[in-house]
Amino acid sequence: MEPDRKRPRRLRCDAEQNRDRIIEAARRVYEREGLSASMASIARAAGVGIATLFRRFPTRTELIAAVFEDAMERNRAAALAAGERESAWDGFREYVETVCGLQADNRGFAEVLTMNFGSAKVLERHRQEAFAAFTDLIGRAKAEGRLREDFAPEDLLILLMANAGVLAAATDAAGEASRRLVGQMLRAFAVGSEEALPEAPAPKRLLRGMVRGRRGSAC
Repeated sequence: MEPDRKRPRRLRCDAEQNRDRIIEAARRVYEREGLSASMASIARAAGVGIATLFRRFPTRTELIAAVFEDAMERNRAAALAAGERESAWDGFREYVETVCGLQADNRGFAEVLTMNFGSAKVLERHRQEAFAAFTDLIGRAKAEGRLREDFAPEDLLILLMANAGVLAAATDAAGEASRRLVGQMLRAFAVGSEEALPEAPAPKRLLRGMVRGRRGSAC
């Protein structure tokens, strides 16, 4: 009888391992192919059958929510913390830098910011709270006279799209190149900015990273 009592626990353990394996595989596939990647390709990458994947995640949205849950919570926390800064411009700059850093960790993040998570209520609430906090920050930074009047929330998504290209192309120098881009864009967003830029990547390192990026995309 002892083996029979242990079997449900073992099955639960196997199911949890499958779930973790699917999430990790989805994270890799989304980074490589974007959020339009098929559920079948994720199942193959995880080494599980498509039926197993759908048992754990009945919809694509539920899987995306699981993959990006931590990033969305960090995004929300960053937006709320930025809103607490005495200087709205400092909060704005801090939030933009944080979001671009989250994108460096997972390049599908920009797409997630525009999603409606529907049934994933906690994640949807986090997204809405972050957007509301950022929108408020924009208004306050403009009122301070530090942020351009024509800046719109959508400009952050445009920056993330540009940042995605830099991260994909620069490989070895991706972090430095991304910080440089973000610094340049923050200058462009600011009224009369004299802020110092992050240091540019060394030319040889940047070129080497671009070459490796092209080789990787050709495979």
